Amino acid sequence: MRSLCLLLLTLPLAAQISDLAGKPVDPFAQPAPARVFVFVRTDCPITNRYAPELRRIAAEYEGRGAQFWLVYPDRGEQPSGIKTHIREYGLPGTALRDPQHELVKRAQAAIAPEAAIFDASGRLAYVGRIDDLYVSVGKSRPAPTRHDLEDAIGAVLAHKPVAQAHTQAVGCYLADIQ
Repeated sequence: MRSLCLLLLTLPLAAQISDLAGKPVDPFAQPAPARVFVFVRTDCPITNRYAPELRRIAAEYEGRGAQFWLVYPDRGEQPSGIKTHIREYGLPGTALRDPQHELVKRAQAAIAPEAAIFDASGRLAYVGRIDDLYVSVGKSRPAPTRHDLEDAIGAVLAHKPVAQAHTQAVGCYLADIQ
């Protein structure tokens, strides 16, 4: 069963994933040491509050080979609204629309913001929170004590296993996820 799961994770994505112009995109088509997908919603206040931290992390790791993608899985979010969202919050990475939830399923994502990292072979190495700033919806710490996404990117780029491959994200549920 495990080999079947790994095989499914390495299959190419169908054409329903697109850029904001509607052009099909396969973010796994080009080699990369690490692919970081951040699942977001334009109406999620926790996603929006993480914009500065996401910019900082992307600035730190893009030069080391990590690719950053923003994934908008809500079928109702239109490209114009997504562009406005990215501009208003200065979100880093290349925006993708995933209305059929292909990336959502491949990454096992359910929350916005939630991050998933795939290593160079296309294996899911991490899925979960950006850090532990939020204890629950509406309750946060003064500052995070763990930087899960950053630690996971560092491990993947160093070709090491991620110490904690899954953490629980806190935020807004992704729409229409079964």
